[in-house]
Amino acid sequence: MENEKHDLMRTIQIKFPRLSKGQKLIAEYILKHYDKAAFMTASKLGISVGVSESTVVRFANELGFSGYPKLQKALQELIKNKLTTVQRIELSNAFISEEDSLKGVLKADMENIRVTLEKINQNTFNEVINSIFAAKRIYIIGLRSSTALSEFLGFYLNLILDNVHVINYGISDIFEQIINISSDDLLIGIGFPRYAARTIEALSFAKSRSTKVVAITDSLLSPLATEADYTLIAQSNMASFVDSLVAPLSVINALIVAVGLKEKHKISKTFSDLENIWEEYRVYSYKNMEDK
Repeated sequence: MENEKHDLMRTIQIKFPRLSKGQKLIAEYILKHYDKAAFMTASKLGISVGVSESTVVRFANELGFSGYPKLQKALQELIKNKLTTVQRIELSNAFISEEDSLKGVLKADMENIRVTLEKINQNTFNEVINSIFAAKRIYIIGLRSSTALSEFLGFYLNLILDNVHVINYGISDIFEQIINISSDDLLIGIGFPRYAARTIEALSFAKSRSTKVVAITDSLLSPLATEADYTLIAQSNMASFVDSLVAPLSVINALIVAVGLKEKHKISKTFSDLENIWEEYRVYSYKNMEDK
């Protein structure tokens, strides 16, 4: 990562003397504020430095990119795992106004789902489903902000299957919870920038035991993907201190539904039994139903 950053910044420095006056302004801004520039459109970057949008596009071409989106993507790849929470808050203030926060966030999440639909591989998805049913035991790990995703996946898979274990922080260490993992098992790792180091270590440990590994992450360049046999891509871009987990959750929903469709008769009985238990032990409020 540091080498890639150095190479891009070095390219800008080398080409700097030959750039036009307007392009030099862009170069100086990126060298100083590349973390912010990565989330700016060509138009917004131009406004920020006082040049036209076409000048920004020509600057990207001068660096060897086919267009500004390619340069923007290169910058995002450099910084997405490096942004601190404080930097994310600054980005939120710069790109999502208080008045437009609702529409801005919803539109960003819609875009994440759209891109995920384009990127995700159906054959890989099918292989993951097959691996779930072939596994003796299924372990799920997602830490930090991904804990919500791993708990959600574990909750529903536990209603369908009887061999699911969610790994989390508690009395025992992560490795103590997977000490008996083997080649007959499956580990599903969930992680998005900033990637939790312990999740990556758990995937690496599972690989050392010849366990089949599935990663649900944002890119094939993700450190989780490098440890995985199968990778399901879900975009999580958000210029905010809050991680966008809408697209990852949608992919997880699809996994749960696909597994459930293969076990229709079993889950029908399970939920029938659960309805009786829920009613007997007042798990849910039945007040409105009684009023009727």
